[in-house]
Amino acid sequence: MPILTFPDGNTRSYDEAITGRAIVEGIAKSLAKRTVAMALDGQVRDLSDLVQHDARIEFLDRTDPRSLELIRHDCAHVLAEAVQALWPGTQVTIGPVIENGFYYDFARDQPFTPDDFPAIEAKMREIIARDAAFTKEVWARDDVRKLFAEKGEAYKVELVDAIPAGEDLNIYRQGDWFDLCRGPHMTSTGKVGTAFKLMKVAGAYWRGDSNNPMLTRIYGTAWATKEDLDAYLNRLEEAERRDHRRLGREMDLFHFQEEGPGVVFWHAKGWTVFQEIIAYMRRRLKGDYQEVNAPQILDKVLWETSGHWEWYRENMFAAQSAGDEAEDKRWFALKPMNCPGHVMIFKHGLKSYRDLPLRMAEFGVVHRYEPSGAMHGLMRVRGFTQDDAHIFCTEDQLADECLKINDLILSTYADFGFGEIVVKLSTRPEKRVGSDALWDHAEAVMTRVLAQIEEASGGRIKTAINPGEGAFYGPKFEYVLRDAIGRDWQCGTTQVDFNLPERFGAFYVDAESGKKPPVMVHRAICGSLERFTGILIEHFAGHFPLWLAPVQVVVATITGDADPYARDVVAAATRLGLRVEADLRNEKINYKVREHSLAKVPVILVVGRKEGEERTVSVRRLGSQQTRTGSLDETLAALVAEATAPDRIRADSVAARVPSAEVSLDTHHGEAPTP
Repeated sequence: MPILTFPDGNTRSYDEAITGRAIVEGIAKSLAKRTVAMALDGQVRDLSDLVQHDARIEFLDRTDPRSLELIRHDCAHVLAEAVQALWPGTQVTIGPVIENGFYYDFARDQPFTPDDFPAIEAKMREIIARDAAFTKEVWARDDVRKLFAEKGEAYKVELVDAIPAGEDLNIYRQGDWFDLCRGPHMTSTGKVGTAFKLMKVAGAYWRGDSNNPMLTRIYGTAWATKEDLDAYLNRLEEAERRDHRRLGREMDLFHFQEEGPGVVFWHAKGWTVFQEIIAYMRRRLKGDYQEVNAPQILDKVLWETSGHWEWYRENMFAAQSAGDEAEDKRWFALKPMNCPGHVMIFKHGLKSYRDLPLRMAEFGVVHRYEPSGAMHGLMRVRGFTQDDAHIFCTEDQLADECLKINDLILSTYADFGFGEIVVKLSTRPEKRVGSDALWDHAEAVMTRVLAQIEEASGGRIKTAINPGEGAFYGPKFEYVLRDAIGRDWQCGTTQVDFNLPERFGAFYVDAESGKKPPVMVHRAICGSLERFTGILIEHFAGHFPLWLAPVQVVVATITGDADPYARDVVAAATRLGLRVEADLRNEKINYKVREHSLAKVPVILVVGRKEGEERTVSVRRLGSQQTRTGSLDETLAALVAEATAPDRIRADSVAARVPSAEVSLDTHHGEAPTP
C-alpha cells in the first residue's frame, strides 16, 4: 500500500500499486492533461509506470526544466521514425540526448546531407501532429533480439547481444513504429512540439571504433518553446561571430598547421596578449608565491612513482633516449603535469612546519595526447601552458589556504570581465586513495569554505555540490565562469591531495620533531592559458579592453603632409608605454579606419594638417561611428589611464591622474561588449 508525498507536503495512500497516470487523473483532469511525466524521489519516470512503494511524487509538464531532456529524447525517436518512413531499409542505431539537443546514428548506403533536412523535418512535424501515444512494453531479451533480427536491424541486434542475459528490455511504441529504449518518454509524440531544428550531419564510426562501419549522424536541437529555440539559434550565430579561430585569423594572433598538430603557432600580436595575461598573473602572485620551473622531460621512473605511468600513460608523450650505451637507453616522458616536479623541489632540503605554507607557482608547458578529432583551436590542444601552483601546508592551514585561493581566483575573473561564477565542490569518488578520516576532514573543511564563499559574496557567487566527482586523491573546487553570451567554462580548480606527497616520501618536521607528510593543494586559475586566451577572445568578441589589446592605438594619416606629426604622436605614445603603430599609407582614411576596425584595434587616432598645426588628434573608438577631437597630451594621458591593468589601478591609485570629463575617453575596463 504505497503512501505518496506531494510537493505541498500532503500525503495520500493507495490500496495497491497504481500508475502515475491514474494518480494524476484522480487529482484533476486538467492537471492530467498537461502532465507529461512524473518524478519519484527525484527520478523522472514514465507516467504509465506503476508506483509500488512509498515515495515523493511530482508531476511534470512541458515547462518543467526536467522535461527538456524528455522533449529532446522524444524528438530523437520522431527523427528516427521520419527517416525510416522516407528511406525504407535505413537501419537505426542509437539516438541519445546531448547538451542542447540530440543526435541519431543511421546506417544507409548513401549518407544523408543537409539537403535532406527539409523533407525530414516536414515528416517529423507530420508525426508530431499525429500525436501517437508513447507506450512501453517490457520484453524478454531473446524476444527483442528475434524481433530486430526479423526486421533486418543488425545494429539493434548487436546492442541487444551486449545486454546481460536474462535482463528484460523496454520496447517503446509510437503508433506503428517502435524502438529499443531505456526511457523514460512523455505521453505522446504531440508533446514534442514544433520548436526543433535539424542542425548538421557528420560521420561516426559504430561504437566509436574506426574498425567498424561508418554511420551518418544527424544532429538536432529541440526546446520547449519557439522563443527558446530562436534564442538558442541566435546564441549560435553570436558564437560563430565570436569564434576565436576566425578572429585569430582576422586579428593575426595565431595559427595551427599539420606539421605541429595540437600546438599553437603564436604570432607577435597573439603572443603579446598571451604575455600580458602571464604578466598580470605574475603581479598577482608576487610576494605570496615562489615562481619555480621544473624540467620539461623526466625519466619514466618519476612518473611511475607519481602513478601517471600507470593511470595516465595513454595521454602522455614518451620517447626512448638515443644513446649507444645500454645505460642511456632510458624512457622519458614530456610532463603532462607540473605537480611531481614541484614535489621534487619541496623535497630538496629539510622543511619545518615553520616553513609552511609553502606556495610554488609555475607557468609550465605541459603536453597531453588528445585525439585529432577532439582538438579545437585554442580550446583543446596537445601542448599548453598552465598557470599552475601547489601549496604545501598543514591540515590546520588548509581552510585558510582554500579561502585565499578563492579570493585570488574570483578577483582575477572580475579583472578579466567575468561576473557570473559558480563554485562547485566535488566530493569523494568511489575509487580513491587516503583514509576515510582524511577525506572526512578535507570535505568538512571545504564544505565550510564553500559556505563562507557564498556568504561573503552576498549570494552573488553561486555554489553547488558534485557528489562523487572529486579526484581520486582528494576533493576539489571547480570554478565555472559564464561569458558574455551565456556559455559556461570550467577554468579554475582547487584540489586537495593526500596521495602525491606520500608516494614521493615528502615530509616536513612538525612541532614535536616528527616527520609528517604535508597536505598538497593543487590550484589553477586560468587553467590552460591557451584555452583561457581563446575564451577571452570569444568573450570580448576580439574587442579587448585596452590593457589587453595587442595593438592599443593606430595613428592614421589623412594626407601625406601629416606624416611627420604622426611619427611624433607615435613616439610620444610609445614613451608612455602604449602599444602603438602608424599607418602612413597612401590610402583614403575611410579605408584605413575600416581595415583597422576589422582587426579590432581599440583606438584610431586620425591626424591631418589641421591636427598637426593645433597639436590635436581625432579619436575614433572601435564600434563607434563618431570621432572626438582633443589635445594630444590630454588624449594620451587618458589612454594611458585606460590601458592600465585593473590590478595596477588598485595598487597605484591612479584616480588622481584621470583627466577631466571634458577630455576623458569612453572606457570599458574588464567589460565585454554586449551582443
